[in-house]
Amino acid sequence: MSTFQLEFVSPEKLLLSRPVEMAVIPAAEGEMGVLPGHSPMIVALRGGVITVTEAGQVSERLFVAGGFAEVTPSRVTILADEATPVAQLSKADAERRVAKCEKAYDEAAGEATPEKRDAAMARLLAARAMLAAAEAA
Repeated sequence: MSTFQLEFVSPEKLLLSRPVEMAVIPAAEGEMGVLPGHSPMIVALRGGVITVTEAGQVSERLFVAGGFAEVTPSRVTILADEATPVAQLSKADAERRVAKCEKAYDEAAGEATPEKRDAAMARLLAARAMLAAAEAA
């Protein structure tokens, strides 16, 4: 099967750089499957799990809290705000993050600027996606 180059970068380090068959990414508009030859685009990422397929099997599952992905026919570059292998997620940590984000959202609800509310909601949704991934792991 044909492949494309996947580059996955977090603020701390390069997490992955190798040819893969397919990647499913949590685009802001919904889950997006990427195969070799995909149309070029840049998409925002929401909190969710990136699934990488190699040799016909899922080889990696990484949680991202957000970021961007640049897709070309031969390469996908993911710039993640935060990335953690799903196997390393802690349900207790995710529950604490959800509680913290819910409190921050409640405080932002009284703010006059919609941008602050939207940012707080995005963090809350990412925390809930982290909890769902931790529970499913």
